Amino acid sequence: MRLPLLALLARGPAHGYELKQDLEQLLGSAYPQPNVGQIYVTLGRLERAGLIEGEDVEQSSRPNKKVYHLTDAGREALRAWYEETADEPRVRDEFFMKLALAPQTGLADQIALINRQRRQYLNTMRQLSKLAAAEDRDNRISQLLIEGAMLHLQADLDWLERCQEELEELQ
Repeated sequence: MRLPLLALLARGPAHGYELKQDLEQLLGSAYPQPNVGQIYVTLGRLERAGLIEGEDVEQSSRPNKKVYHLTDAGREALRAWYEETADEPRVRDEFFMKLALAPQTGLADQIALINRQRRQYLNTMRQLSKLAAAEDRDNRISQLLIEGAMLHLQADLDWLERCQEELEELQ
């Protein structure tokens, strides 16, 4: 949550609730909605780290609000984030660990594990399809997020099929 908030503040000053709304509008309902409390806790941490500065703004009919802006250090942290690549090969996959250890424990059948996981992926794909149909078609970012998740799920389903084929050959 830290770096996405910095990225939103790169556009200009904002308060916590604005940032929450901006994230929701940008990412749509497919992305887990951040809790406003989580936003403010993260903003406090960013401020203590010197990546943002907050300024109290008086409001006549409401309590004061704190508006945050990016510092030079925050801008540098954001630049560094954009330079990094996302390196997430899935070699530390919990499901695969269950699959590999099942024969040694005798507590789970590998094919049953695969079938259960396949059902989960298919249910998630159905939910994402419904979400995509309900999502605003003009929100391309949200549509791309949903499409990416579905493509990952399809790859996971293909991999489950491959695992099942290999395990059945071994039996």
